[in-house]
Amino acid sequence: MVSSSSTPATQSPQADLPLPADDAALFELDLRGLRRRWAAAAARSPISGEAMVGADRRAQALGVPGERLMEQAGTAVAAAARALAIDTDRWGSGPIVIFAGPGNNGGDGLVAARKLARIGAQVVLVLVAAENRPRGRDAARNWDRVVREKGVTIVHAPVARDVAMLAQGIDRASVVVDALLGTGVRGELREPIRSAVELIRQARAAMVPILAVDTPTAVDASSGQPSDPAVRADLTITFHRPKTGLLTKSGAALAGRILVAPIGIPQEADRG
Repeated sequence: MVSSSSTPATQSPQADLPLPADDAALFELDLRGLRRRWAAAAARSPISGEAMVGADRRAQALGVPGERLMEQAGTAVAAAARALAIDTDRWGSGPIVIFAGPGNNGGDGLVAARKLARIGAQVVLVLVAAENRPRGRDAARNWDRVVREKGVTIVHAPVARDVAMLAQGIDRASVVVDALLGTGVRGELREPIRSAVELIRQARAAMVPILAVDTPTAVDASSGQPSDPAVRADLTITFHRPKTGLLTKSGAALAGRILVAPIGIPQEADRG
């Protein structure tokens, strides 16, 4: 198991393909097409969650804006959500419900909400956070954009009771997106995140497809060890490289199928 980013990214003939936000054909692809499109990223050696955080920070130090990385990741999430809905014959059958946490994982979900609305999806965006807008500069900027987006219904769920109110009707979602927490989860989940995880589990029990962003919430991206409760996804979209935790027995069981999308981290940042 590789636990650092010291191995240079594998080069391939696909390395010059456009990144998600610059890919005009992305929203024409099904899951198989996305897998082929991003095969070069999936072929890279795996990386731990901690090493991925380092690569992200080094990319920004080298001049790649965090907002740009988030735009790439969120666009990839939107394409995966659309493809999952189409592959399960649920596109247009109900809203795509995105549960967004207060950090950068939630920021990816905000970008996805905006992108999905612009291709005609009905989107319900649930901000699961005590604050009335996300923490962090990049996520906050994307919040300011998405609240102006037609086609996105915004729900703020600062406490468990607000999350519970969403249970009625969750089974009518076409896809549920878990953008609650990313690589840095440790220990037991706190409210209202815990209740949101339980609601996502309820949706999956009702046969709603679940898409996890980067790693299913409460599944450690490095070890694959889950907390309780944890999201069990049908599809997980992760970024830049496969994550070591999603390749372990426990992580793979909770991640479902895995897509690895490039987001523009330069090779220089990929060397620890």
